[in-house]
Amino acid sequence: MDSRCLEVADQLLLIERELRSLGMWSEVSPGADALASQAPFCVDTLAFEEWLQWIFLPRMKLILEHDLELPQASGIRSMAEEVYRERMAEVGRLLDALEAFDRLIGGAN
Repeated sequence: MDSRCLEVADQLLLIERELRSLGMWSEVSPGADALASQAPFCVDTLAFEEWLQWIFLPRMKLILEHDLELPQASGIRSMAEEVYRERMAEVGRLLDALEAFDRLIGGAN
């Protein structure tokens, strides 16, 4: 087991908490077509926060639950900065949580 797994799990919970506190959490899943997008971050079918909720978080949770190899790198914060560039102060804690995730993933095993 990768020594970062517990920290990554905690960070995923923080990301979810921030999405919820910002009112960016939805109880209704996007349609199957939207979730099946092949574009990076599903930019053609989902809002970034939808991608986080419905693609990123579930995939990362599966990786952790099945003790699969963690990704080698992550740059999610930079994408979030681009998406939320007009709302940086509002989403600051979400950006911090994403940056911490990026650092964890970029760290050595």
